[in-house]
Amino acid sequence: MSTLTLKGPYWVTVRQYRRTLWLVAGAVLLSLASMVALMYVDTPTPGTDRNFDYTVLRVAMDWASSAMILLPLIVGAFVAGPMVARELESGTYKLALTQSVSPSRWLGSKLLTAGAVIVPATVALIGIYRLGWGNVAGTWSFQWYEAGTYEATGPVLVAQALLALGLGALIGQLIRRTVTAMALTGLVTGLVLLLVGQLRWSLMPVQTLTAPLTEGMEIPNVPASSWQDEYGLVTASGDRLPSDACWQRTEVWNVCPADMNVVAQYVDYHPSSHYWPIQLIETGIVLALAAVALYAAFRVLRARHP
Repeated sequence: MSTLTLKGPYWVTVRQYRRTLWLVAGAVLLSLASMVALMYVDTPTPGTDRNFDYTVLRVAMDWASSAMILLPLIVGAFVAGPMVARELESGTYKLALTQSVSPSRWLGSKLLTAGAVIVPATVALIGIYRLGWGNVAGTWSFQWYEAGTYEATGPVLVAQALLALGLGALIGQLIRRTVTAMALTGLVTGLVLLLVGQLRWSLMPVQTLTAPLTEGMEIPNVPASSWQDEYGLVTASGDRLPSDACWQRTEVWNVCPADMNVVAQYVDYHPSSHYWPIQLIETGIVLALAAVALYAAFRVLRARHP
């Protein structure tokens, strides 16, 4: 990668981590080549090579989903460890400070360089994932709301990577031990993303469908691609009961005792049309957390290196 147009600490940062930058570029290109080779797969036909190819694609997409979930943790660990904590631990950052580079510029150059690589690389990986997802979308474990698929197909993954960048910069300064900072950043990033994920389906109001009790306790007209949030029974007064409330009394799903006054069943769900609004709202929340983490990182830097 050319560093001819870069100056000062930016040039130093790129030179220092040029192997990592080449590794990222190579990983993106390898992912693209692999997905292009797998994406031209038609609907499987039992007993044919086409069915085998489709199976290989699904396995590859499963791995890709897991890798995309772990991507922010890897970003945070690298920033916290090799980029920040290792230099503080070894004292090599002092050399930069003797070259008329302020502490804020030293850290800022690292984070801007990392961000300039992380954002386009993540966007490229999302695009590559979508190439393969187009052949398996809507099938088991690849619905739009599935863990892995949801993150890997929208801008929320970019925001998560930037949050990991901020947390890595903060924790790397606080810990100043490379391995410990990497492990703690991965743990904290994972916990924060898990908590945000728990709030995901409350970011938009659910839609509700009701229907009379039927055999099998199925509600018609629920979109097949919807994410079902809550399911149960409705009484004449409008109260909600668990879906197995009648079964616990009668051991028959669609027969309820008269004293329970059950008149219908209901389901709360998110249709697939909620995908983009939820993605954008969650992206905004995660970006706000990333901004807080970056602000805290520079506050810590100024406190320790006024």
